[in-house]
Formats: sequence, C-alpha cells, structure tokens
Amino acid sequence: MTSELVFYLIIGLIAFNFLLESYLDYLNYTKFDAQPPAQLEDLYDESEYQKSQAYKKDKFKFGLVQSLFSVTLILVFLSFDGFEIVNSIAREYAEHSIMVSLLFFGILFSGSFLLSLPFDYYFTFVIEERYDFNTSSRSLFWLDKFKSILLTLVLGGVILGLILVFYSYVGTDFWWYTWILVAFISVLLNMFYAKLFVPLFNKQTPLKEGELRTEIETYAFKMNFNLKNIFVIDGSKRSKKANAYFSGFGSEKRITLFDTLIKDLTNEEVVAVLAHEVGHYKKNHILINLVVSIITVGFTLWLLSLFVSEPMLAQALGVEEPSFHIGLVAFSFLYAPISLLTGILTNILSRKFEFQADDFAKSTYTAEHLISGLKKLAKNSLSNLTPHSAYVFFHYSHPPLSERLKNLENNS
Repeated sequence: MTSELVFYLIIGLIAFNFLLESYLDYLNYTKFDAQPPAQLEDLYDESEYQKSQAYKKDKFKFGLVQSLFSVTLILVFLSFDGFEIVNSIAREYAEHSIMVSLLFFGILFSGSFLLSLPFDYYFTFVIEERYDFNTSSRSLFWLDKFKSILLTLVLGGVILGLILVFYSYVGTDFWWYTWILVAFISVLLNMFYAKLFVPLFNKQTPLKEGELRTEIETYAFKMNFNLKNIFVIDGSKRSKKANAYFSGFGSEKRITLFDTLIKDLTNEEVVAVLAHEVGHYKKNHILINLVVSIITVGFTLWLLSLFVSEPMLAQALGVEEPSFHIGLVAFSFLYAPISLLTGILTNILSRKFEFQADDFAKSTYTAEHLISGLKKLAKNSLSNLTPHSAYVFFHYSHPPLSERLKNLENNS
C-alpha cells in the first residue's frame, strides 16, 4: 500500500463516518413527529409536546451545520497539507522532538478550540436560551472556557509529555508504559474526580440534615451501603436540567445530587434515582466499565505501537519525516472503524447495565417512584421520546425511556 492510497483511505473513512452519522441523525429526525408510546402519552400536553419537537428539530439542524462545517474543514485541511504546515511551524520554534510534538498538538488544540467556540456560544445562549434551559451568564461561560483550557493544557500536557518521554526512550514498547500510566490515571479519576476537579467549576455542599437526607441514609443502611458523602452541586447556575451521579470507591464513594434534581423531584423520587445509582455500585458496573475501558485503551495503544513509526502514515499526511505526533494523527483517522465498533459494544453493555440498575432500584425501593422520577426528568429536559432504533443502537448508552418504563411496569 502506498502513501497515496493511505491518504485516500483516510479521506474515505472521514466521508463514511460523516455520511453514517448524518444518515443516523436523519433517521432520528424522521421519528420526531411520531406519537409517544402509550406509557408516555400523558407526559406532555399539546403545547409542551410541540415545544419538545421544536427543541429536537433545532438541535438536529444545529448539529447538521456543525458536523458539515467540521468535515469540510478537515477535508480542506488535509487537501492543503495542513498537518505539514503545523508540523513546520512547530519545528521552527522547537528543536527537541518532545517539544515539537507538544507544540504541534498545542497548535491543533488551540485551532480546534477557537473554531468550536462560536458553536458552543450559539448553542448555550441561543438554542438553550430559547427553550429556557440556560441559566449561565456570559461571564461564567467565558470563565468555564478559560478553566477548561488551563486544565487541558496542564493535565493533558503532562500526560502527553510522559507518553512522549516513554516513546523517546523505549520506542514502540512505549505502549506498555502508557497503558500503565492511563490505567493509573483512570483509577485516580474514578476515585477523586468529584473531590479534585468538580470544585473547579461547581460548588459542592454536604446535603443538609432533613427529611431527604434521612430517607437516603435509611435506604443506604437497609442496603448495607456505607454512604457518608452526600453532596449537592449548584448545577442550576448553568442549566435547569437535572442530574445525579455516583463516583469513587471505598471510603471515597459519594453521591452527588444536582440542586435542580432536588427541586424537580419529590424525596421518594430522589431516593429511587439514587437506588438506581446504588444498583450500579452493587452490581459492580463501575468496576466493570473501568476494566473494559482500560482493556480497550491497552488494545488501542498496542495497535498504535504497530503503526506510529510507519513512514507511509506521515507521507499520507504530506509529511516526509515520520514522527510520533504525525503517526498518532494518521492513526486516529484510520482507527475510526474500530472506534465505531467498540463504541457500539460498550453502549450495548451500558444499556444492559441500566436495565439491571433499574431492576435493583425496583426490588430494593419502588418501581413507582423511579417511574415518576424518570418521567419528570424527561419532561423537564424535553427528551426525545421516540428515538429511531438505529440511532439508539449506535449512540444510546441508556435505553430509551419507553423501554425502561416498560421493563419497570412489567415486573412491578
């Protein structure tokens, strides 16, 4: 295979991915006007349902424009040897291979960030504002972006720098060391993400003593689930959408509730949602997902080590001299089909876990309150009640609401 064939293969994969995603989006779009399933017919009145359909259509049009812009940009960038231009700039200002790679990715990150910024701004302050979801101020928006940049540059720079050091010293065997590093970081993030990173963007406060905390602690005691860390996060300063999540292991495990969740749901419904999260923990879903993720990363890194030094990959991007950063970029394009497959498989596993967590909440608390809580969350976020099955297969990490309710109601 020649470098020219690799170039056209990369172009073909980019085009295929764009066409596939656009087709899936279109299939989903064709279901927007469908009547809701029987168990959800009473969720909206007519005006609310029209609003939910309009929201879905606006997001579809926005996503189509954004993806069309992105694919056009990357195809033009490839056609005019954009990676060679960035590589030349990096080599002009840095000499050591590690610094060249860091500067190369820094330029790409900066360009990508600046080009995506108008889309992020429009989505937040036009679309989300139009449907009364956005509560973020413009100053908070820009502060969040600034913090995200710093976090990416510092954390991403350190991790990438270590990977480059591994490659510099051990060559293609770098993947072993990188795998261990990524596994270590993944465990740390699972353990301490809520404690170390969430406070950079949100205020977390312990759930106050009262009926809700008492009901949560009563349920946790009943489940022999040692839970001392129950926090409330000020999600309402950015959006009216609600959420809750579980993080950590052992003494570091904690439940985090969005203040919007507490506002929108009754105490019993909040406990039912938490029972679902406890189900994930009791069924070892968090640990299994972590192991699967680490194995997938290991496979990807091993595959990368086989190709990253291949001159043909660099030449396919218009660069004569092979290097780690050019090989990594080319590999990321060629890896797309495998990434698509692993994404499908992990989504299938995730949907199975969601049913299991629902079943756990139903058997240890009540199906009734979980059903009513899920309905309220879907209604308040204008969720898609009629997704296309193909779109669900490729993209949904959670089963559609109608399937979750059917499962809960059939076995109640």
